[in-house]
Amino acid sequence: MGSANRRPAPRRGHAPNPLSAAPERTSRLLLLTRQPNKRAAPVVTALEALFGPLPPALRQSITFDNGTEFAHHTDLHALGVQTYFCDPHSPGQKGGIENAIGRVRPRLPRKTDLATLPDPVLHAVAQAYNHTPRKCLDFRTPAEVFLSLLLHFECESTSRLPPG
Repeated sequence: MGSANRRPAPRRGHAPNPLSAAPERTSRLLLLTRQPNKRAAPVVTALEALFGPLPPALRQSITFDNGTEFAHHTDLHALGVQTYFCDPHSPGQKGGIENAIGRVRPRLPRKTDLATLPDPVLHAVAQAYNHTPRKCLDFRTPAEVFLSLLLHFECESTSRLPPG
């Protein structure tokens, strides 16, 4: 097989196809999506697809690390999403995502080639995470808490105004 048909080896510690993980802060629901690469345009397009269907109250802000893949972060402002960045070398500022990644990693080892990982397996990883009860959620699952938030916002937006 010629060298033109081979993919270059990933850099040490980096998967050939990145995975975006976005945890919702209140419910701790984890949204996972596969990225074709770490370029800014596809990353922001995937984030717009994740956040677009959510009620505005559930997509108020997002905090990124300082990777170049988030260079187009201002595109999210059209959805009403405020964007923030962690200080360099401050992993404590992104504890929620670090905790989520730590819980996902045993099911999806770091060197896993996401290009060959079937979508049902990726969905099963997210589903297992989102259906595991958490002590901090009073032993409810992130999916249960997120659903109650969605129903709350739906009820608020469809309630009738009082007469007069």
